Amino acid sequence: MPQYKHLFFDLDHTLWDFETNAKESLADLYSMLNLYKRINIDFEDFYPKYLFHNEVLWERYHKGLITSEDLKWKRMWRTMLDFKIADEPLAREMSGHFLEILPTKKTLFPHTIEILDYLTAKKYSLHLITNGFEKTQWSKLNHSGLSGYFTHVITSEASNSLKPKKEIFDFAMDKAKSSLHESIMIGDNLEADIQGAMNAGMDTVFVNHINAVPQIKPTFTVTHLDQLEQIF
Repeated sequence: MPQYKHLFFDLDHTLWDFETNAKESLADLYSMLNLYKRINIDFEDFYPKYLFHNEVLWERYHKGLITSEDLKWKRMWRTMLDFKIADEPLAREMSGHFLEILPTKKTLFPHTIEILDYLTAKKYSLHLITNGFEKTQWSKLNHSGLSGYFTHVITSEASNSLKPKKEIFDFAMDKAKSSLHESIMIGDNLEADIQGAMNAGMDTVFVNHINAVPQIKPTFTVTHLDQLEQIF
């Protein structure tokens, strides 16, 4: 087995429970802006529509088809259009407040802290590679108590690239001063994290929280973060 020294983690959906935190944030937003009275839509009807448009727009952003600013407000705009509400100022207001609330949420996947403590004690160098926005991701790390674990945090904004592009992984390894044989990528997204790292020549750990059936073959697969102890 290679002697890994540098472990590159994804953040959202791998360590930080994005779905739980996003739903809580949107519920807070609904209450704060009194949105039920303003748009007359129950939150439980709004949320599935939001998830759909958020996923579509993130995919377009990953492919370089839209900007980060488009992604931020148009996911709200498109969701409300499904309910025949065309209110761009409200969509932008919702986006702004959502991005303020979201990174303050703290829910992590089970065993996140324990496995990071374990890996730190074993003297691995831990880093993050994330497609998230610089300010937002750092806020998530600080509020959830994760920032102290990582030597380098590489975001798409800072690297001027996006997973699954090879360049962001090359940028991360250069920043960490690591080589391919001592580096491994750990993430939940088969295209962005696993295929992207494979394109860069890196070994991979697929964190399969949702029991997906992979069409590609990662180096390792785990279903719970504590199973990383079996690899490292």
